[in-house]
Formats: sequence, structure tokens, C-alpha cells
Amino acid sequence: MNKENVREYFNQHADKRDQWKKKNSYYHTEIKSLLKFLAPENASVLDIGCSTGDILAALNPSRGVGVDISPKVIAIAQAKYPRLTFIEADAEHLEVEGKFDYIILTDVIGFFADVQQAFSQLQKYSHSRTKIIVTYYNYFWEPVMKIAEKLSMKMKNPMQNWLSRPDVDNLLYLADFEVVKRGGRLLFPKKIPLLSSFLNHFLAKLPLFRNLCLVNFVVARPKPMVQPLKPNSSVSVIIPARNEKGNIEAAVKRMPRLGSRTEIIFVEGHSQDNTLEEMQRMKNAYPDWEIKVMAQDGKGKGDAVRKGFDAATGDILMILDADLTVRPEELPKFYHAIAAGAGEFINGSRLVYPMEDQSMRLLNIFGNKFFSAMFSWLLDQKLKDTLCGTKVIWKEDYEKVKAGRAFFGDFDPFGDFDLLFGAAKLNLKIIDLPIRYQARTYGTTNISRFRHGWLLLKMCVFAMKKIKFI
Repeated sequence: MNKENVREYFNQHADKRDQWKKKNSYYHTEIKSLLKFLAPENASVLDIGCSTGDILAALNPSRGVGVDISPKVIAIAQAKYPRLTFIEADAEHLEVEGKFDYIILTDVIGFFADVQQAFSQLQKYSHSRTKIIVTYYNYFWEPVMKIAEKLSMKMKNPMQNWLSRPDVDNLLYLADFEVVKRGGRLLFPKKIPLLSSFLNHFLAKLPLFRNLCLVNFVVARPKPMVQPLKPNSSVSVIIPARNEKGNIEAAVKRMPRLGSRTEIIFVEGHSQDNTLEEMQRMKNAYPDWEIKVMAQDGKGKGDAVRKGFDAATGDILMILDADLTVRPEELPKFYHAIAAGAGEFINGSRLVYPMEDQSMRLLNIFGNKFFSAMFSWLLDQKLKDTLCGTKVIWKEDYEKVKAGRAFFGDFDPFGDFDLLFGAAKLNLKIIDLPIRYQARTYGTTNISRFRHGWLLLKMCVFAMKKIKFI
């Protein structure tokens, strides 16, 4: 593709660009809404193919840099949004200062002469947590788009690349990025009251139909071997406990040393068997361990986890259920997975290895499999076991989950879904880590299969409204 022809084309049409956006405002509003969902406010953002700057401004970045090949388009963008920075540049030979939290390429890769080269350039502007967000047209729509151009329903474009999902995934892989999430948007790009909302916010999210959407999107991150994380990080292990007196000493005695420093935080939840006193005894009996003991003000495991996370001082936060059905000896696997960058949120999975007798009832197994399939679809990331209590996240990522909690609200008594939803909203790479699940040796479960199962169903409906059908 001739870059000079592309530059000249967009220069010629620069003055009419915003008029065409207004004419197809429904389409542009939907794309803007998608990007605002995927990229939180107050992040640093590099927008490649920024056009007249509307999307970059809508993201309200702490630092926003827009890049476009057309000097006339850049001039318009800079006049509209003087607080942002706009640069005339070729995406395949980019020179920009600094690194960014998010790099977005909206409906632009079709005009690149060398998409792989353009993607490879992004490594220079990425840190280990950077997310690349690419939107591009579904190649099945090429004939429809050509007809729309002939009928003056959309702005005419020069000849462009039409890339399939595997093409884009492969080009990102070759540029040393890995895909975190992918999806589609817009079955019908024009506004017809009620009908457009049904087609685009409901039908387009269902299997089969989502493959027919006009716009595909993909979220990627640098491969861990390209952007390695700190290998020697400190760890806080949060152990929520209610009526678990008989397991508290075993939790300390069996706890492995993790990273540069390991902190144990017990959070007691209104027990009736002297669990709190046992925690205090362990703190005094094992002075070589950093042990904190806290009593819950509220109720539920979710409240206990949040209280423990807020008090934690480690770089990495881990949850270990006090029933020890997930063995403390498994925790080094979680540490190495997150410290090596294999994932940014490590989720324990009990449904791979054979279980001990009585460790999980048959109905619970079926329930776990159902909810894992449901949440894999809801979050657009594969999850085998959503209900395993052992979950691991970086402290700095948890702070972002906490800051964005108002989006979902305080809805989760378990704590698992608050973290999973928050991690998915931040586009963190979620990795399942298989563990061996064993029967508890003390006490009885605090989970009610039917009462809590009903709560989980309500959470699925809640997630559909907040994440999927938007």
C-alpha cells in the first residue's frame, strides 16, 4: 500500500472527517463506548491513527498522545483538544517519547503497508503491563462496506487490508505480543430505536452471532519473555477464617517462604470456636514469621479478603482458604507463575487433577463446571474453576481493581467475583493454575450449596448487564 497515497487521501478529506463522523454518529459512539470500557480513565494512552482526536479525548488520559499520518488531520485534532499532544508520524517508523499504559489502534491497521512492522514498533512504547487494543473491520463485511461507500452512506476509503482474526492474532504474535481478550461489536451499525440495541447489545454477544459483527477487537500484552517482571517480589498471604481453629497452626507450619519476604495476614470472621485466640497464639508462638491478626467488622469472605488486602504490604497478594483444602505447599507455583509473567491474575483450578474422596460433592462439581463455562463466556477469557479460593494478583493491580469497584458495586459476598470481574475489566491476563484439592480435616464448610448457588446465578445476571450486554 502506497503511504503517500494514503497521506494525500486523508489530507484531502480532513475537513470533512468530522462531518462523516456526525453522519454515522451511532457507529462512532459505540466504538468510543467500547474503548472507554476497555481502557480506564487517567491512564497514559498512545492513539495511533487518532484522526481528529475524539476517541483519545473521550478516554480522559493522564497523558494522551495521538499519532496520524495526515498533517491536516493532526492540525484539526490539536485545535480541538489543546491539552493533548498530537504528532504527525508514520506508524511503521514511529518516534514518540516514553511508554504508555494503553496503546490503541482504531480502524487503522487496514491502511498499513506492513502491519507486523507497525505492531513491532509498539514494543518500544510498552512496559510490562501495557495493553494493546486493536479494532478492525470483519472481512466478511467488505462487500457491504463497498456498497455503503457507493451509496454515500459512509466515507470512501482508499484500498485497504482486510484481515481475519487469525491474521491479526498471528501478526501480534510475530511482533512479540500475546492476545488477552478478543470479541466483536455491532451487528447493525445504524441506529433504529430498540432494534439496534437488541441486535448490538444482546444478539451480537451470543455464540455464532458474535462472529458476524462488523468490528472485531483484540486486547494484547507484551510477551513475558520480552518484558520480564521483577523475579524477587514480596508476598502477602491473606487467610480468611471462620470457625477454623484446628487449621490455624497447620497453616503457619506448612507455609512456604515466598519471594523476598512473606507476610501472613489472618482475618477472623466472627468465629465461635476461639479461632481469633488461636491466631493470636500463632503470632506469639512463631516470631520468625511476619503475622498480622485482624477481626472482621463486616461479614462474609469477600469483606475479609478486602480487609486483608488493604492491610497487606507485599508486592503480590495471595488468598489461602483456612480450611487448607488447597495446600499451602502449592503456593510457590502461584508465586512463580505471576512473578515470571505467565499471567497477571492467577486463578486456582481444582477441576483438573483427581480429588480426594469427600473433598467436593458431585453436585458442587457440576455447579463449578457450569459457572466456569458461564464466566468464561462473560469475561472472554477461559476459566476452568471460578470458585477456587486461591487467587493471586499484584498489589498495584488490586489497587486499580479497588479504584474501579464503583463500576460493579459492592455485590460479592465471596470475594472471588469482585476480583475476577475487576481483573477482566482491566484486561489482565487470567491464567488457570491446576492444584490438587483435598478434603478438609477440621470443621465443616461455610458454603450452602443452594443458597450460595442462587447468589451465583444472580451474579451471572449482574455480570451480563455490566460486562456483556453493554
